[in-house]
Amino acid sequence: MARSNRREAGRRRLAMRLPQMRKLIMETRDPWQLELFEAYQMAVEARDAVRRHRFNSNLVREYDKTCSEIERHVIRAMREPSYAQRTS
Repeated sequence: MARSNRREAGRRRLAMRLPQMRKLIMETRDPWQLELFEAYQMAVEARDAVRRHRFNSNLVREYDKTCSEIERHVIRAMREPSYAQRTS
């Protein structure tokens, strides 16, 4: 999947996962937040591939944790616009 497609897929997935932030997620153009969307999509794709192939359940949990951490970063970035500048 191309980078811009991955970003948009991550954006849509996060908008569904975080309905309280949906409007902000869909409207954002901040490059740092777009990177988070892409990272989220990549983590979900990896987690789902591991699940499908029934590899290691510990690895699935690790990817779930990564997805949750990215969700927390997105929530914080949406609530605190200065957060992105502090973490870049």
